[in-house]
Amino acid sequence: MRARARRGLLTAITAASVLALPVVVPLPAGAEADLGMSRSAGTRATEPGLRASGAAVNIAAIKRHLEQLQKIADANGGTRASGTPGHEASVAYVADALRSAGYQVTLQEFEFPFFRDITEPMLKRVSPEAKTYVRKVDFRTMTYSGSGNVTAPVQGVDLVLPPSPRPSSTSGCEASDFAGFVSGNIALIQRGTCPFQVKAELAQAAGASGVILFNEGQSDLIPDDRRGLMGGTLGAPTTTIPVVATTFAAGEELAAAGTTVTLVTNTESDPHRRTRNVLAESRWGDPNKIVMLGAHLDSVADGPGVNDNGSGTAGILETALTMRDMRTRNRLRFAFWGAEELGLLGSKHYVAGLPAAEKAKIKMYLNFDMIASPNHIIGIYDGDNSDATGAPAGPPGSDQIEKFFEDHFTRSDLPYVGTDFTGRSDYGPFIGVGIPSGGLFTGAEGIKTAAEAAAFGGQAGVAYDVCYHKACDTIANINDRALTANAGAITAAALAYARSRKLPGGDAAVFSAPVLPVLPGLGGGAAGLEPDHDHAVVSR
Repeated sequence: MRARARRGLLTAITAASVLALPVVVPLPAGAEADLGMSRSAGTRATEPGLRASGAAVNIAAIKRHLEQLQKIADANGGTRASGTPGHEASVAYVADALRSAGYQVTLQEFEFPFFRDITEPMLKRVSPEAKTYVRKVDFRTMTYSGSGNVTAPVQGVDLVLPPSPRPSSTSGCEASDFAGFVSGNIALIQRGTCPFQVKAELAQAAGASGVILFNEGQSDLIPDDRRGLMGGTLGAPTTTIPVVATTFAAGEELAAAGTTVTLVTNTESDPHRRTRNVLAESRWGDPNKIVMLGAHLDSVADGPGVNDNGSGTAGILETALTMRDMRTRNRLRFAFWGAEELGLLGSKHYVAGLPAAEKAKIKMYLNFDMIASPNHIIGIYDGDNSDATGAPAGPPGSDQIEKFFEDHFTRSDLPYVGTDFTGRSDYGPFIGVGIPSGGLFTGAEGIKTAAEAAAFGGQAGVAYDVCYHKACDTIANINDRALTANAGAITAAALAYARSRKLPGGDAAVFSAPVLPVLPGLGGGAAGLEPDHDHAVVSR
């Protein structure tokens, strides 16, 4: 994907400008006849024709969806995480809207391992000198940790300090490691060799009142980070005591003689919790040629997830409602994934359950995960790997999807940059089975560069979304400019691909770019960007 810099010559968005945005789409050859449209300037479908077909992006309606998702979170403990009442209410809201619009709606249920912190965990050193460790910086609760509130001495278990040059620690892997362990102490255990579950179970059996598992400490292992804060799972809820993971630096501090800490966790575990994907199919179009759009519906447990990913949810939901009565050549399928925040579980379940013949019918997949970040960029997934960053090119046809969005923003005089297929969102399972994929992304925890700030506005040196995976990801966390630009692109893509005789992959056509009225205040420019979500967790 090439980076591109364009400077828009416009002023800030007004409230009125985000209420309704007609989409003017140059469609593939022949599509205009099916839509009952005329052509203007040789290649562009006229705005009146599109208005008659209902293809107008109603940003006010999208904001109403976001407000409803916020209300759902507010009524359900501040979260819409899969496995919680907030997610079930989100499923009902989306499914009801789609059924009312005439879509065939399927709720695909699946089992997943649920875990959450009910209240904020705490790790505090009491002696020899008081220190409070910061959650998600210095420590985090291990998945399937038990609950407890304990203050006790820390006792190291077969530690290797300083660490060996290569991973070698067997700390806590054998019952004999706990010979002489004082019942009631908090076990300090080093990462290495055996699963965390084994270490925690042996510590509990030895009488430990809690467990602190810290990273092993090697500094030169790439990409395996043995010093930073690891995401860790115990595999199953087999321990009842608090178990947390820390950085190597925190663990090394806590290994000092005479250390006493307070450790508090309050958790909920259920390895057999059930949640659902919402799938909606249009009434028209060739069922053997499916154009699929998706966004994850769940939030993290720590917040309402209005940008991540209420924004993508609302964008494709309103696109579906806009196109409810539109007769299309190809079948449209909209997906709202469950349990994405726990490792893309909903999309993985869906793709893994498709027979080969059904997979072959899905000609393309478009993913929209965070499209309104407050300190945004406009990122297009790099289908052809022309940025030469990270993952290789997507399946054949992904490059054409990328080109579609590039042309869209070019003709709209809006800036864009490339974003890598990191595998950290729901396009991953589709790419894994060879389905052409693409989509848009406005940034998560990555830090905005000076070049990006010049291009898109906002603040350099600050995260694209400072509320990423936090309680402050509320309706106030939405950038209307980014939402408007990306919502228009989503609808334009859905309209064009729904009407194309040829789709990405195989004999795919070269699409002309959709055109939107130029939006105020988006600026111009380009640069690289950080990846989006990180769902990686380790078990040993």
